[in-house]
Amino acid sequence: MALIIGLGNPGSKYAGTRHNIGFELIDRLAQSMSVRLGPGKGPFHVGKGNHAGRSVYLIKPTTYMNNSGDAVRQAVHWYKEDLDDCLICYDDLALDTGDIRLRPGGSSGGHNGIKDIIQKLGTNAFPRIRIGIGNDFPQGQQVQHVLSPFTKKEREIIDTTLDRAADAAFCFLREGIEEAMNNFN
Repeated sequence: MALIIGLGNPGSKYAGTRHNIGFELIDRLAQSMSVRLGPGKGPFHVGKGNHAGRSVYLIKPTTYMNNSGDAVRQAVHWYKEDLDDCLICYDDLALDTGDIRLRPGGSSGGHNGIKDIIQKLGTNAFPRIRIGIGNDFPQGQQVQHVLSPFTKKEREIIDTTLDRAADAAFCFLREGIEEAMNNFN
């Protein structure tokens, strides 16, 4: 069994924003596996699917991004899952729009959602996929940037990127984080 958790902010106000790219990846995976998400046993929505003979729970926290750790901790506890079998998916300002990077662990890189997850889990050793949203914004406008929608040109790039990120997530499920890193970084 595995968990794939996409980070974002709940509510239609944030749909389509850069900060919700993790939610978009979960939606793409759910569509690919014909999975419907519904309320989970904690502050998250969940849907169960299968890939390559393996059970997969797709999860979208219902907490705001900066409190993602509560939802992740409860989902991991509820499904009694080893962190090595959890893939956290989220936006990253340090990567150009459309780039993806997988890692087996590491620091938060300044991402408040990841910072909260590390604090609540008490470890930074969990696989993750970072999806680049670019950093082309005026100084001091980071919040406005991450909470804004992609431009038309960026949306075209992101749609292709989400396909690659979904392929990377499926590779993670079949072969693990190292093989996914080798194939997609």
